[in-house]
Amino acid sequence: MNHTNSQECIEAQCDTGIGRAKIVRQSWDRPIDVLASSRQHHLQLALLPQPPSDRASYPDVWGARRFEPMGSLFFFPAGCRAHIKSDCRYQRSVICTLEPEAVECWLDRSLPWSESHLRLFLAIRNRNIHTLLYRLGEEIRAPGFAGKSMTELLVGQVIIELARHTQERPEPRVSGGLSARHLRLIDERIAETGSPPGLGELANLCGVSVRHLSRAFRASRGESVGTYIARHRMEQARQLIASGMAIKAIAYTLGFSAPSNFTTAFIRAAGQTPSQYRQSLANHKPDRTGRHRL
Repeated sequence: MNHTNSQECIEAQCDTGIGRAKIVRQSWDRPIDVLASSRQHHLQLALLPQPPSDRASYPDVWGARRFEPMGSLFFFPAGCRAHIKSDCRYQRSVICTLEPEAVECWLDRSLPWSESHLRLFLAIRNRNIHTLLYRLGEEIRAPGFAGKSMTELLVGQVIIELARHTQERPEPRVSGGLSARHLRLIDERIAETGSPPGLGELANLCGVSVRHLSRAFRASRGESVGTYIARHRMEQARQLIASGMAIKAIAYTLGFSAPSNFTTAFIRAAGQTPSQYRQSLANHKPDRTGRHRL
C-alpha cells in the first residue's frame, strides 16, 4: 500500500453542533491506495467526475479481497476501517464530517451498519441527499442571513435523509421488467464518465439479449434506454458546468467526439448553450444575500 502525498485546500467551511461542512479542493501525486478510519462519520459529494475504477472495501467486515464500486456521493461511518483505491488526481468536493453522538441525538437512535448498508453507502443514489449537499455547499461558500443556523438545519436534513435511505427497500421487480440487480448494474455503468454504453454492452452486462433489454428496461423505468442515458448525461453536464470545468473538457469527459456536438446536445436538452447556462448560474441571485451557485 502506498503512502500517497495529497494537498488539500479548504475553500470554505462552517462548524455546527452536529459537525463540520466544507468545500475542499484536493490533489494527489499518485493513485490513491489508503487504509484508514475516522472517529467521525464522513459524507462526501464529488463535484467533478470520479474515475470509473474508484472502489473501496471494509476489510474487517468483507475480508481483504472484496472491493465494491464507489460513486460521486458516498458515506463512511465512524470507526469502520475502509480501504480506498482510486486513480483520481484532482477533486473538488462538499464534505460533511458528523459527530456520531450528535447524529444519534438528532435521530434518537444510531444508524445501521449492516453489510448491505455499508455497500449501499459507497454509491448513494439519492437525489434528496445530493441536492441538500449541493445547497449546503452554496450556503457555506456565500452565507446568507442566519447562515450558521441554515447550515445546521441543512446538515440535520442530510442526517434524516441518510436514515431514511437506510430504510429504503430494493426496487421491486415490475412484471416483465429487469431485476433490481440488473437495474443497479446499468445505473452504475451509466454513471461512469466517458462514452455512454451501447445497448449491446448493457445487454452483455445483464446477460440478456438486446431485444429483451429494450423491452424490460422500458417496463421497469417507463422510458427507453437511449432516453434514460441521454437525460442522465445532461444531468452530469449541468453538474460539471456548475463546477467550473471548461466546456471543452466537459465535452470530452462525457464522451462527445467534439465540443460542437456537446453544445448541440445541450441546447436540445436545456434550450441554451453550455456557456449561457453557466452565465445564468453566475447571475442567479435568489434573494438579497447575493448567494451564488457553486
